[in-house]
Amino acid sequence: MLRVSEEALTFDDVLLVPGYSEVLPNDVQLKTFIARDLPLNVPLVSAAMDTVTEARLAIAMAQEGGIGIVHKNLTIDQQAAEVTKVKKHESGVVQNPVTCRSDITVGQLQEIAARTGFSGFPVVDDGDLVGIVTSRDMRFENHLDAAVSTIMTAKEQLVTVLPGVDQEKVRNLLRKHRIERVLVVDENDKLQGMMTVKDMYYAKAYPNAAKDANGSLLVGAAVGTGADTPDRVKALAEAGVDLIIVDTAHGHSKGVIDRVRWVKENFPQVKVVGGNIATAAAAEALADAGADGVKVGIGPGSICTTRIVAGVGVPQISAVANVATAMQKRGIPVIADGGVRYSGDLA
Repeated sequence: MLRVSEEALTFDDVLLVPGYSEVLPNDVQLKTFIARDLPLNVPLVSAAMDTVTEARLAIAMAQEGGIGIVHKNLTIDQQAAEVTKVKKHESGVVQNPVTCRSDITVGQLQEIAARTGFSGFPVVDDGDLVGIVTSRDMRFENHLDAAVSTIMTAKEQLVTVLPGVDQEKVRNLLRKHRIERVLVVDENDKLQGMMTVKDMYYAKAYPNAAKDANGSLLVGAAVGTGADTPDRVKALAEAGVDLIIVDTAHGHSKGVIDRVRWVKENFPQVKVVGGNIATAAAAEALADAGADGVKVGIGPGSICTTRIVAGVGVPQISAVANVATAMQKRGIPVIADGGVRYSGDLA
């Protein structure tokens, strides 16, 4: 016998009733949380689809205050590399910069530069900083078999600062010496990081950027529930990913719930979102497993075929409202995934 679960609404069924306001558009704050203790300055997330989000879009999203979720239709190394590109694109201080040895060839260094997309490399031999080499040094070297030591700027000529230095002092050093990079070293001249003029520019050009505590852009990545997931999560965590989404068509399932619990137990520093779901019961199950956020939406997307193929789903406004009510008392953020066609749908 047919049983009607509830009368449900989608975006086209709802309008907001306007009321009295003294708030001006430039007074509006859009800051929100995508997961517990992980804030965004703009409540927008790019989809973890292979035609949508890799490093380029993830960088653009984070610079504007949102976040991009790198899709999982990549090898483990490829997905981790996309995350690394985002985390190292800009930073207050580049932690663990990519380095090279002084005895490798210019040709080998060019291969590293092409693979990573970086243009400056501190030169470190056996833990000791010995110099820096940049794209400018490589540009005018025709002998690809020459050693890096023959083209690098030696340690004695480097401009360095101690950890915790004031940003204005770094700007003055960059301007005074007409250089693009300052290396951060400790009292023993051990490399601690790198600050660049590019990062200074980005900080000014994108004041609303969503960043972590070290000043790097926020980035997320999607994983599934397959056999390679533990290795994938480990590689993503090592790359510095801020958010992992256990992303499936049916998030209210044992595989997703168990995987969310496993990630939180093994990588507690990484925020975890489970999805996709459409009911309060599903949200409660994911929250009990340790999820820091939940993603709602089964079938509302323009190219999603779940409702057509399987005949399952809940109209999106009702699904989001039901899940949000259940998660409010737990303080767990809710992501609405799919169905948005107009700016009014966001409101």
